[in-house]
Amino acid sequence: MIVGLSTSPFGRLLPGLALSIAVAGAALLLARVEAVAVGHSWLEPLVLAILLGTVLRTAWALPASFAPGIDCAARTVLEVAVMLIGATISFGTLMAAGPALLVGIVATVVCAIGLSFLIGRAFGLPSKMATLVACGNAICGNSAIAAVAPVIEADSRDVATAIAFTAVLGVGVVLLLPLLAAVLHLSPAAGGALAGLTVYAVPQVLAAAGPMGGVAVQVGTLVKLTRVLMLGPVLLLLSLVAPRAATAGAAAGGRASFDRRRLALILPWFIVGFLLLAVLRSIGLLPAAAVGAADHVAGLLTVVAMAALGLGVDLRSVAAAGPRVTAVVTLSLCLLAAIALGILWATGLAWNG
Repeated sequence: MIVGLSTSPFGRLLPGLALSIAVAGAALLLARVEAVAVGHSWLEPLVLAILLGTVLRTAWALPASFAPGIDCAARTVLEVAVMLIGATISFGTLMAAGPALLVGIVATVVCAIGLSFLIGRAFGLPSKMATLVACGNAICGNSAIAAVAPVIEADSRDVATAIAFTAVLGVGVVLLLPLLAAVLHLSPAAGGALAGLTVYAVPQVLAAAGPMGGVAVQVGTLVKLTRVLMLGPVLLLLSLVAPRAATAGAAAGGRASFDRRRLALILPWFIVGFLLLAVLRSIGLLPAAAVGAADHVAGLLTVVAMAALGLGVDLRSVAAAGPRVTAVVTLSLCLLAAIALGILWATGLAWNG
């Protein structure tokens, strides 16, 4: 019976999936302990999961039997999570933000992605790694990296490295942003807008904008949520220009036919699902309970996927790429802040309040 299970498709996945779930559970537990001990979580479960997985992988040479399940968790589970995120996004938020703010956010994200990618390439990072860092900095840090990774078929080591460095610098931004706002004599609305345009995660926006007052928190949250909506168009664009699309075209041998297999390579199923759920949410066909459930499940699945990514990374190999990635992430983050300040100054979006 046990032999039959081990040779079945699910049986081959079970060891790696179970280990990924166990590491994710430990990360969620540590995040709760952290929140109780210091009042909030500086390190999110996503980060803790990938750190725990990486430490375990570095300290223990995993048996080959774990590989199929870990790969499934790092790819398929993550793709399902990305699809479910679509249910939490309403395009109505984008319309309610107002045209000036919308243009400013779009310009910030587009410029930050493009320039950050060029910085990464200038420092010798591979295209996929540079894309991960650029999207992580420009949109929403860990979540954007996790969402972009399956679209461009990024290596798990690159994903883990990008998330690790982005997470560390993200905490630094939360600590330094209120000080920067004070030095620049920004109004609460301006400080909140700057937080929304630069800080990675929504909870971190609340932490960064909190010292600047309630107005800063409200503006920062609105700007951040609108910025997160950019993830959908970016994922769609990347799915159209990803290297695997070019590979699929070359493999087709110049055939003019546009078959379903090639379409699936260019526009992955989970991106279609993401956009479909976002449309359903936007037109009010998804009840609040379904949206909440999708958000919760997507969060849990993403933590499991991050644990699996960590389990595929040896710290000794990551360390070799460390200095370049650190420089690229730092410069990209500074560039993002400069672009955000420039956009806010040019449009006068926040200084009016």
